[in-house]
Amino acid sequence: MTFYPFFCSTKIIYDMNKIVIFASGSGTNAENIIKYFADKDSGTVVAVFTNNQNAKVIERAKKHQVPTEIFSKDEFNDGKVLQKINNFQPDWIILAGFLLKLPKSIIEAYPNKIINIHPALLPKYGGKGMYGMNVHIAVVENKEKETGITIHYVNENYDEGNVIFQKEVLLTAADSPERVAEKIHELEQRYFPEVIERLLEN
Repeated sequence: MTFYPFFCSTKIIYDMNKIVIFASGSGTNAENIIKYFADKDSGTVVAVFTNNQNAKVIERAKKHQVPTEIFSKDEFNDGKVLQKINNFQPDWIILAGFLLKLPKSIIEAYPNKIINIHPALLPKYGGKGMYGMNVHIAVVENKEKETGITIHYVNENYDEGNVIFQKEVLLTAADSPERVAEKIHELEQRYFPEVIERLLEN
């Protein structure tokens, strides 16, 4: 396990909600959450987990002195990742661009404490394989008038957990998948940390 001591002169992390983030790629949402809670009393990010040793989220996390855990698919499924999660004793697990389906053991260990963000208005454009540009391409091809984000609890099925929050954005006939991605990213950056904070404070 890779561990970086977490020191902060202005807040005591033991009195706050501890957040573990899972991400597979660039990590812009993960970094946004880390920065959002850096000066908050409600919560703090104590670790970032990734299944991709080349993911840019590793660099982003280290820039903010947040410990990172890199794991293989085998470790994910055989219980080793759950053991590593437990070492951090998190109150919440946040999936921010994480592409693997969580094992039942992790979901059962943290019931109603794992949330995910999806780049569409579920139940539309959810399920296996529906992530990132795959979603935006499908939205454009189907000539949708709007799309958005969904923040939801995680259960054993892709994108089927209870919805916590949705936010819509209007589309035009001229919007490319890349432009749709930009609109969704703006929603993610604005609303994801705020919704997490509301959950922590309940």
